[in-house]
Amino acid sequence: MNLLIFGATGGTGRCLLEQAMAEGHRVTAFTRRPEKVTPQSANLTVVQGDILNYDSVAAAMPGHDAVLSALGVYLFKKNTVLSDGTRNLIRAMEAHGVKRFVCESALGISDSRDQLGLWVEFIMYPLLLRHFFPDKERQELAIRQSNLNWIIVRPARLTNGKGTGQYRHGFGPHEKINGMISRADVADFMLKQLTDDTYLRKTPGLSY
Repeated sequence: MNLLIFGATGGTGRCLLEQAMAEGHRVTAFTRRPEKVTPQSANLTVVQGDILNYDSVAAAMPGHDAVLSALGVYLFKKNTVLSDGTRNLIRAMEAHGVKRFVCESALGISDSRDQLGLWVEFIMYPLLLRHFFPDKERQELAIRQSNLNWIIVRPARLTNGKGTGQYRHGFGPHEKINGMISRADVADFMLKQLTDDTYLRKTPGLSY
């Protein structure tokens, strides 16, 4: 498949690049800083652009079969980069007929808020996540309101551990999740969603 990846220089994004190329996909990495994209490969094209600039997003879209987003932002700064950037991405996908969209979000967003327990609800959210979570919720809402074939992946706390290929996914709405998962395994799950309709237009949680 021809894949377009946003957030390609972040932790999950780098794993997506490496695994997608290892699986034989042709990959385009969309980034503001092309020099940060590694490793290089004949199957990799790097496009410089800004997710907040619709024209640059739209210019990168033609010719791709699917889009994966691992966009991230600083937790402590109030902004709307995720939601505004994702709206540009959705608009460009719809304009160019690209339907499959797999987006990394986070457990604790929207109807999964109570899955992470009291520590997140009363400590982490008000102190550390009060800017991040609301924009993630706006991002998810924009995706759910689109006409795309989307899957929103909600991982638990992310680590830099190795990929195992062994993890749990698709929790009940009130099931408590106190776990973690490596970015490598999140990338593995996201790539599997390119051809699996089990979670089409759903928001599966992901954890060990």
